[in-house]
Amino acid sequence: MLTGSAQWKQLVAHHQDVEHIHMRDLFKQDPKRFANYSLTAAGITLDYSKNKLTAQSLPLLIELAKSVDFEQHRSDMFSGLPINLTENRPVLHTALRNFSDKPVMVNGQDVMPDIRAALSKVKNFVNNISSGEVKGYTGKAFTDVVSIGIGGSFLGPKIMSEALKPYQQKQLKVHFIANVDGCHITDVLAKLNPQTTLFITSSKTLTTQETLRNTYSAKEWFLTHASQAEIAKHFACVSSNVSAAKEFGISEEYIFPMWDWVGGRYSVWSTIGLPLALSIGFDNYQQFLQGAFEVDEHFQTAPLHENMPVIMALLGIWYRNFHGAQSQVLLPYYHYLRGLPAYIQQLDMESNGKSVSFNNEEVNYDTGPIIWGSEGTNGQHSFHQLIHQSRTPIPVDFMLPLKPFHELANHHDMLAANCFGQSQALMEGQSETQVRAAMVKAKCSEDEINTLSSHKVMKGNKPSNTFLFDTLDPKTLGSLIALYEHKVFVQGVIWQINSFDQWGVELGKALGSQVLSKLSDSEEPLTMDGSTNALIERYRKRLTK
Repeated sequence: MLTGSAQWKQLVAHHQDVEHIHMRDLFKQDPKRFANYSLTAAGITLDYSKNKLTAQSLPLLIELAKSVDFEQHRSDMFSGLPINLTENRPVLHTALRNFSDKPVMVNGQDVMPDIRAALSKVKNFVNNISSGEVKGYTGKAFTDVVSIGIGGSFLGPKIMSEALKPYQQKQLKVHFIANVDGCHITDVLAKLNPQTTLFITSSKTLTTQETLRNTYSAKEWFLTHASQAEIAKHFACVSSNVSAAKEFGISEEYIFPMWDWVGGRYSVWSTIGLPLALSIGFDNYQQFLQGAFEVDEHFQTAPLHENMPVIMALLGIWYRNFHGAQSQVLLPYYHYLRGLPAYIQQLDMESNGKSVSFNNEEVNYDTGPIIWGSEGTNGQHSFHQLIHQSRTPIPVDFMLPLKPFHELANHHDMLAANCFGQSQALMEGQSETQVRAAMVKAKCSEDEINTLSSHKVMKGNKPSNTFLFDTLDPKTLGSLIALYEHKVFVQGVIWQINSFDQWGVELGKALGSQVLSKLSDSEEPLTMDGSTNALIERYRKRLTK
């Protein structure tokens, strides 16, 4: 087992050596700490100097990665080998953004021609819709796109579109529907004109309950205004199930391919990104892909001690397995990037929320952390309290664009000051001596000082990374997402788990289907557990009231 390896044992001993070292002292000992613990790749600078690392820490963590043959696993992924062991599939989201001349082989066949053909089809479709060349059934140009999907088929395009709001096309508004709650689709459709609305359903198999229900409801709404024949002009589909899409009424020209070697949470780079391309225009979408490609190149070629996603992953391992951290918080100090924590939450927790190893053995160590967070200064007035004064270690990723897309310079100055100040406060903390001195200066009474001083102490020594980039343009966003993807992959390899299946998700889907069949049929016997049976009975009774 991994915990029995020499490298793991060395890290356990090293943790004991550094456990009581304060980062304040590390900065005092090394005036060049920032230079020694920061790097830049693909236009993004990572400052990881505010971490509990000494000169011995990173080399030991790198040796742990080498001990599980990480570099071979990395090569296997990019080479198209079936590293998704439980489903016997390659993992090739990186091929979707491959701008090199290198072929990518799957079962002896280069998949790059098919990928380029699909991207060309997306380009033509996006340009035709955006220009108004392709119109709706009454001859009017499209003004709205409704993207229907769930999970990776929804979250990626939606959050990336929000993050790139300054790049959104003004003549075309994209709406996203995932929740099967009828309130959502009702609200969206209420403000749309069927004559100028295009629907895109994204589902690899076209069997996902929520997506199908929303798609059929959209079709029913559309058919109250138009005929079945007009479906072909207003509905498109991203799926590998071409026959089901055609049966629905979608023309082959509007059906975009999917591949089984692309997982949902990695699919924004595929034709699943069609709504994003419509939102920001194809040229910007291609820059999004280019940014990810640049990180792919960095990830494959940079030495491990200068490799940004590798360092991100090793820091996560350091805190999760040796410092007892259960979660990691993401704090984008940029309003348009507010959805990023939810995106990385799915990417990380669905990938590494596992406890069985490559060898089908239950692991005896912690794996994927809880990922959470929110935007900028909002959290400072709520959950930052927990990060500052809780006994629980919670590593933080701060991120900030240096230049915003507005002219309110004083606003951005304040935002940056809060971002940098929070990372400083987490690292340095505030001693009781400092608290008492400040209270004396504020002319507090001795009783007040004695009563309150201990409550105002913050021990500091809380780890954080800070990501800086010039602006959040499409290329930078692509790079940022790819960094986290590779971080998750590296951690999965070290933990020796398959980051590319999701059997827990599949179980929930299967049980949901079983329950659905029993909700409206009061004659069907209930054979589930006592709690579920009682809940179904209570739901059935609503139909008789």
